[in-house]
Amino acid sequence: MNEKNLSTVNSQMQGNQFPVVDVLIPAYNEEQSIGKVIAEIPDFVRHIVVVNNASTDNTRAAAENAGAIVLDEPQMGYGKACLTGMAWISKQEVRPDILVFLDGDFSDFPAQMANLIQPIQDGKADLVIGSRALGKRERGSMTIPQRFGNWLATRLMDYLYGVKFTDLGPFRAARWAKLSILGMEDQNYGWTIEMQIKAAKAGWKLAEIPVDYRRRIGVSKVSGTVKGVIGAGYKILWTIWRYR
Repeated sequence: MNEKNLSTVNSQMQGNQFPVVDVLIPAYNEEQSIGKVIAEIPDFVRHIVVVNNASTDNTRAAAENAGAIVLDEPQMGYGKACLTGMAWISKQEVRPDILVFLDGDFSDFPAQMANLIQPIQDGKADLVIGSRALGKRERGSMTIPQRFGNWLATRLMDYLYGVKFTDLGPFRAARWAKLSILGMEDQNYGWTIEMQIKAAKAGWKLAEIPVDYRRRIGVSKVSGTVKGVIGAGYKILWTIWRYR
């Protein structure tokens, strides 16, 4: 398990002491990639929590062998897996200062995590989105529907909520004290945009930083199928309209 001794950690991020950082990774059939993801997570992270979301392969064993804490969530859904992970974290005696969300398909660059959490450490942000639109993308890492969906969704958020984002990227960091009371509900495709909309409406300090993006290992459960693309697009648009 990738942990630090918490006896001297100041959970309020005061002075020069480093914040408590946990990582949450929803994973569905990611046995080929999850170990690589975990191996690249920086040593300053306390808990790496992988939520095995109804996988039919060896995702659980691969994540455990790589040193993660593994939770099982039999009900499929990205948001459902995130909610399960957050529920476990909320029961820990010492809760994190910052929670980082990361995909399990090795498309993100976990080594960029220090840059991602820096605005929160500096008190300049409560939510930081890792923007793939602002970073370097490997050719073929994002499909045309993904790029168009991000463009449309972020512009609708700007129009309806007056908040400027360039991406709905899964690689993101949030201040736990605020995230834990934000009232997250979505159990599937609308999770990321729900967080951004609710954070904006709650008056959070918001930030984006460029992050790099590479072609994932395996086939995407969303962008890799027609059903996934249509389902995700519909849910994102519905979520934008729902919270207007």
